[in-house]
Amino acid sequence: MKIAVVQEPPVYLDLAASMERAVNLVTQAASDGAKLIVFPEAWLPGYPTFCWRLSPGADMGKMDELFALTQANSIDLTRKGMAPLQEAAAENEIVVVVGYQEIDGEVSGSTLYNSCAIIDADGRIVNNHRKLMPTNPERMIWGFGDGSGLNVVDTAVGRIGALICWENYMPLARFALYAQNIDIYVAPTWDSGDSWLATMQHIAREGGCWVIGCATALEASDIPTSIPYREILFPDQDEWVNPGDAVVYKPFGGAAAGPMHREKGLLWAEIDVSASRSSRRKFDVSGHYARPDVFTLAVDRRRKEPVLFH
Repeated sequence: MKIAVVQEPPVYLDLAASMERAVNLVTQAASDGAKLIVFPEAWLPGYPTFCWRLSPGADMGKMDELFALTQANSIDLTRKGMAPLQEAAAENEIVVVVGYQEIDGEVSGSTLYNSCAIIDADGRIVNNHRKLMPTNPERMIWGFGDGSGLNVVDTAVGRIGALICWENYMPLARFALYAQNIDIYVAPTWDSGDSWLATMQHIAREGGCWVIGCATALEASDIPTSIPYREILFPDQDEWVNPGDAVVYKPFGGAAAGPMHREKGLLWAEIDVSASRSSRRKFDVSGHYARPDVFTLAVDRRRKEPVLFH
């Protein structure tokens, strides 16, 4: 099976333009034979890297303005905000995994989440996972997710699960996915570099599954001039804000494609989904290598609501 990993930037903090670009990338990947396409963390409408570049005290006003722009360009699933990408998946018969910023349209109407949707080849959203623990200054942007999205789901290309960025450093979150007969483990991220790649390879060995890691390849010159405080946030126009480092690892380790460093485009790989299960003959972390008499994990996948109306 041929897969494509996106290493192109969105149109930063412009949801409509970024969604159009995403649909075009899906169509391009499918026309070249891909059955699965993966987008990085918060690709729609762009990772809020400004939270790492502003002082939470001195720059609070700037943070508020940029948050409002991000909020206005986030996706509300209750209003069918993912519909263009769902339609593209169905029209092209391709599975799409996409990181995006989700706005809570059900309760507060305001809180944002760092989310990852798995869209099957018929256009249905078969899982939506909200990042459990935003990292450091990300907590000024995103709320905390719950366990309702910790699912590995059947798709047209096999069983897929996803954890976002540093959730992949959480061993219990990983184990929750391993214990659901996972074929393809997706890790949309903003991280890159040798330590991140080492983690991806470790997960491929630990989980006995295909692992896809991808971050947004972004240069300062990709940031539109209309973004507030652009000169303060990105003073060096030659800067690689993120080098990307998209990669695909084989079950039990070894690179199948990438890493794709400081380069834009699609990373391509050929994978044999059945290799995941057969690779676990040697080490099955949630099967014959588990010790449930010694270790057990309880996962609460109930959706947490702040208010109940009777």
